Amino acid sequence: MTRRVCLQLAAAAALESLYGAAKAAEPSRVVAVAYPELAEPFRQVFTSIVEGVQERLRATVQTYVVTPATSAAELAEDMKRRELKALIGLGRGGMRMAAALANDLPVLVGCVVSVPEVEARNFPVHSLAPDPVLLLGRLRRLVPAVKRVHVVVDPRVNGWLARLAREGLRADGVELLVQEATDPSVALRLYSQLMAATEPGRDAVWLPQDPTTVDDNVVLSLVLREAWNRGIPVVSSQVAHVKRGALISMYPDNFEIGRSLATAALKLQSNPKALPPGLLPMRETRSAINVRTAAHLGIELGAAAGTFDMVFPAS
Repeated sequence: MTRRVCLQLAAAAALESLYGAAKAAEPSRVVAVAYPELAEPFRQVFTSIVEGVQERLRATVQTYVVTPATSAAELAEDMKRRELKALIGLGRGGMRMAAALANDLPVLVGCVVSVPEVEARNFPVHSLAPDPVLLLGRLRRLVPAVKRVHVVVDPRVNGWLARLAREGLRADGVELLVQEATDPSVALRLYSQLMAATEPGRDAVWLPQDPTTVDDNVVLSLVLREAWNRGIPVVSSQVAHVKRGALISMYPDNFEIGRSLATAALKLQSNPKALPPGLLPMRETRSAINVRTAAHLGIELGAAAGTFDMVFPAS
């Protein structure tokens, strides 16, 4: 065998080895994504999340658009035919599919709001509730004098989120004062009482995504009016509240959410017990601030203003 032939064979073997290693390192292309049929601009949210999933997997994923008539059995049969091994369900429609298939293959859910804990017992659920540790930590950097944060929650919906917030704030020497309400009228009464008792320079109020306790008309108007008059910072888990006068909020980075969901799906695909079931807060966030409110509270933003992704009022 000539030297040239030997070199050619060696080069071919090296290329084959590199190809094999690259192929082995490539994530398996067996993840599906199911999401509800919605009109724009909501459809774009799911599109961005799917793009993040695909970027993380370095592959085009199989998507299913879920309607009220979609059969979980038919979806499962199609996934089996395509040899798909894990399902990411987005929104309520995707969660319905995930719940129906949870006993047959690894599933996880993302892009849902205000999910009762009981509905997340069998698989991981990545909620759109911003991680209160991140949100309230941002508040503490802007207003380090805050020592107490008040919140009213429906324990059936946000009890888990209040527990996370309490643990995170305790490490910073901040007390979370939680009151519970399972009825909107009770929530309104509690907010009326706590706003009257807040102390400027010491207290802050946190408004979670809670359909029972945070009414966007009566409760929000009351809290923002009293907070403005008393000089109390309000942080909200809903970015629309910043436009109306809350100090700061966090909102989804949809592409990064897709990347995180894909990473979790790969872990579950390798080991169905790799991730515990239950609710998870959103950590893939962007941030918003109301600079008019900040100025009213005497907060000197300086360079910190440039760290926010969205600023109100719009200039």
